[in-house]
Amino acid sequence: MSFLASYLPTSAGWLAHWQLFVAATAVFNTIQNFMTLKLTRRIYDNVPPTSITALQARTFAVWTLTSALIRGYAAYNINNKLMYDMAFMTYLIAFGHFSSELLIFRTCKLNAGVLSPVIVSTSSLIWMFVQYDFYVKI
Repeated sequence: MSFLASYLPTSAGWLAHWQLFVAATAVFNTIQNFMTLKLTRRIYDNVPPTSITALQARTFAVWTLTSALIRGYAAYNINNKLMYDMAFMTYLIAFGHFSSELLIFRTCKLNAGVLSPVIVSTSSLIWMFVQYDFYVKI
C-alpha cells in the first residue's frame, strides 16, 4: 500500500486527493463514452435514444478527458494559482452544462445519471471557492 501512496499528491488537505479521484473517474467515463452510448443515454434520458449519437458521445468523451487532465494536473499542483483556477473553471463549465440541460433544455430528468455530475461539480466549486486562500498563496 505504501507503494501506491507514493503516487498520491503530497499537499496539505484533501482537495488534491479529491481532484485526483474525480480525474480518475472521468477517465473511466471517457473510455465508456468511446465504447458505448449506454451511460450517456442515462444522463440525457429525456430525449429519444436515437438523439444520442456516437459523435455526441465521442465529443463528450474528449471534453471529459480534457477536464480529467486539468484536474489531474491540478491535483499535483494544487498550490499553483493557474492550475487551481483552471480546475475551478472545469467544474463551473460542468455545472453550467448539466444545469442547463436539466433546467433549460430539458434533455435530462432528475436521476442518478445527471445528479452525480451536478453534485460533484457543485460540491467541488464550493470547496474550491471556500478553500482558495488555504491552497493558493499569492
